Amino acid sequence: MPFRIAEIIKIHSESTIAKQLQLRLRGAVTPVNLRGRLVLEVMEVSAEGLDVVQFHLRNSSQRIEARGIRRRVEAGPRATLEQRCRLALKEGYGSPLVGSFPFGDDLPDFLYEPAFVQRAPYHAHTQSKAVAPASIELSAFVAHPTEADFARMVEQALDLLAQQPGSALEKVVLSRQLQLFGASGLDYDALLDSLSQDLAATAFRVDLSEQGDHLLIGATPEKLISRKGLHVSSLPLAGSIPRGKTEVEDRERAEQLSRSEKDSREHAMTREFVLDTLNPFCRELGTQEGTILYPTATMWHLGTAIEGKLKGADMPSAAGLAAALHPTPAVGGFPREAARAAIADIEPYDRGFYAGAIGYVDGSGDGEWYVSLRCAELTDDRLTLHAGAGIVAGSEPDQEVRETAAKFRAMLRAMGVADVTWAGQEAAE
Repeated sequence: MPFRIAEIIKIHSESTIAKQLQLRLRGAVTPVNLRGRLVLEVMEVSAEGLDVVQFHLRNSSQRIEARGIRRRVEAGPRATLEQRCRLALKEGYGSPLVGSFPFGDDLPDFLYEPAFVQRAPYHAHTQSKAVAPASIELSAFVAHPTEADFARMVEQALDLLAQQPGSALEKVVLSRQLQLFGASGLDYDALLDSLSQDLAATAFRVDLSEQGDHLLIGATPEKLISRKGLHVSSLPLAGSIPRGKTEVEDRERAEQLSRSEKDSREHAMTREFVLDTLNPFCRELGTQEGTILYPTATMWHLGTAIEGKLKGADMPSAAGLAAALHPTPAVGGFPREAARAAIADIEPYDRGFYAGAIGYVDGSGDGEWYVSLRCAELTDDRLTLHAGAGIVAGSEPDQEVRETAAKFRAMLRAMGVADVTWAGQEAAE
């Protein structure tokens, strides 16, 4: 509930934070310099939590941080996301809205207007390369499902695909979890720094509750949508293979992926879906470079950079475009409804915010949204890691198990934990 509060913030009045607070709170702040500190009299907003970054996006070109939760956007299904964001921006104080929406269409999202947002260039080579200390007891984890069970899930999906060749189901994306217990002592700032070392990914952290006891953290390689003025862009990724352990093996893996008919077919589904979805909103749309090999620290992907120009400023905002695109075949499958039904039937849990999206949108409709992949969700002292693989005709269960294991490694390495997947598999079975 909004209230009046006088809060002493231990920062100098000339600091960037102080200036942005004065700007974002639009006259609701009375700054007084008192012995090198700034006294802020804040009306209609609580100053609690302004020392904590609740939302953070970081990639090779920029860093976006949001502090304080001024007001929540009314939660709702993804079909109403554009409408709810437009209303919140109209009634807000000029800050962009930030947050995340889950994989499921009808599950509530978590978006809000922060007290202030700081945006700056980011240069990863100037940052510390220290990783977060691993404070997790290696015996306190569960693979869900186990590798053997996941292989059986892949076989079940292949049976569904064989029953419906060329018709109702062409691809389904299946995921598995690795639940780590005792994660409350993990240094999440250091973890984010470590994740940021992969320049091909966008590292992120977003609180999913006002109490700060539920968060999503990771490093995703996949940009769902960016809108800047009339310019829109997307980087769908589908079709992948783990990186090699040596330079020679790595090059061979990349060549293998580029020649794979199965992976090319899988990628084409996602590329064409994104183009078809954006086309009604655009007067120009295309792929200048075509499909390319896109490397991250642990995986090779097939990717296509898509760019276009909207028909006008009255087209959907970045949030509205994200809602229209999600879930793409890269995280759900194709066709969309048949894939959703298969996932609900085969996967033994609700994905939550994994394979949803994180991002922001401002009052002009500009913003960026990224698919929440290579991530972990923290609740209490449990850290749940997620990894998925696209299943199409020709997929092999053992290869899909290895692919998900490689995707787990991005987060595990950032935590300073090695090969917990294999050790955990033995414990789980």
